[in-house]
Amino acid sequence: MNRADDHARQDWVRSLMREHEGALIRYAASITGDLEQARDVVQDTFVRLCAQHPTRLQGHATEWLFTVCRNRALDVRRKESRMQPLCDNQLAGCASADPPPSDAAEQGEARSQALALLETLPDNQREVIRLKFQNGLSYREISRITNLSVSNVGVLIHTAIKTMRRQFQAMEGVSHET
Repeated sequence: MNRADDHARQDWVRSLMREHEGALIRYAASITGDLEQARDVVQDTFVRLCAQHPTRLQGHATEWLFTVCRNRALDVRRKESRMQPLCDNQLAGCASADPPPSDAAEQGEARSQALALLETLPDNQREVIRLKFQNGLSYREISRITNLSVSNVGVLIHTAIKTMRRQFQAMEGVSHET
């Protein structure tokens, strides 16, 4: 490989890191339950990316990153044989392009409630919801990452949203009565 190719590959990896590192850390942390393990998983994911040729992943780099990250995080979780939900402080420590909490104060309580409701869902529903809404992946990309059919992904997302909506409405009914 010549210097120009090497430099182009380094730029490609840096670009993907800037674009996806925060989302991958949040995703890995949701699987491992540990922020430091999640960072290790993402670091390993990008090390593996360095061994790939950009043309091989053209158009599928995001999907590839999430798949490798998922598989590595599941390996870590199996090895550790434990899963602890993240607290809001740990999740807030992940890099994010979201506005600071002061700008989103009105949405803070609803977001906290939604995250709490998300944690009550079965693992498979929670995972597809995070991939769809936290990471903006398509059903097809989620299908490839999780090895589920596209229709199964759709059913899981639909069921999860319906369950969360029902639970949220029940919570709202209780808070309006007090």
